[in-house]
Amino acid sequence: MTALLVPFRGTAALGRGLVSRRGLRRHYTRLYPDTYVHTDVEVDARIRALAVWQWADGRGALAGSSAAAMWGTKWVDPTAGVRASTAHLRPPRGIALYRDDVPADQITRRGGVLLTTPLRTAFDLGRRLEFDPAVEAVDALYQSTRITRAALAEFAAQHPGERGIIQLHRVIEDSDEGAESPWETRTRLALVRAGLPRPDTQLPIRDGVGRFIGRVDMVWERWRVIVEYDGDHHFDREQRNRDVERWNALEAAGWRVIRVKARQLHHGRATLIAQITKVLRDAGAPL
Repeated sequence: MTALLVPFRGTAALGRGLVSRRGLRRHYTRLYPDTYVHTDVEVDARIRALAVWQWADGRGALAGSSAAAMWGTKWVDPTAGVRASTAHLRPPRGIALYRDDVPADQITRRGGVLLTTPLRTAFDLGRRLEFDPAVEAVDALYQSTRITRAALAEFAAQHPGERGIIQLHRVIEDSDEGAESPWETRTRLALVRAGLPRPDTQLPIRDGVGRFIGRVDMVWERWRVIVEYDGDHHFDREQRNRDVERWNALEAAGWRVIRVKARQLHHGRATLIAQITKVLRDAGAPL
């Protein structure tokens, strides 16, 4: 019998003879009531979202982090969300139930699954999550769906009075289409909250004769100062070699590069901000 590698309803699979009760117990993991996935499948945010869809059995549409996962958004919280169309639907632990009356034009279908549109998904996450995770989620949706700050701001303006709308406006203001990871978002927020000018993001840098050096995470072009978040993948030997060559090329072209690690944001933020502030002042920034 072929293994079922996507989430499914246990009773339906048993009824169709796709799996035996013994096989269900031995080879499948129960994610939600009557909802299973094969033990060989890595349960990431997308698989969990598909499991929520199976559990809901067509009642409503995926929303929030589940919709974000289905849109290919990275780094989303795997905690699932589903909008219910039946008021009596009671979610099990691990599923957040949205009971919003979402207009039909804000619901679409992707891979056979009903879910909120990218703008509606960003709208929901931006007003429901805690502030910083909300900014991270919206930044991630910009990357995965190519919606824009301007489009999200316009969408929000069309929904005055919605719960959480005041926070959403602040989230949009602090969001950025150029952030390519949650840590880049966290670094940018730390810089701005410290009173530093808001940096541009993902700017292409060229040397004095116009040769492309690379795109940088955050930059104050006027003062030729760059901030790069140094993620764990930079420990790879080949990546590290490429990074060194790139950083040397940037320095040779007259740019000052400051590299940031997670530890600095957690345990040495004041020192980090002081260092960046000094570099900017030395470069002529009026701080």
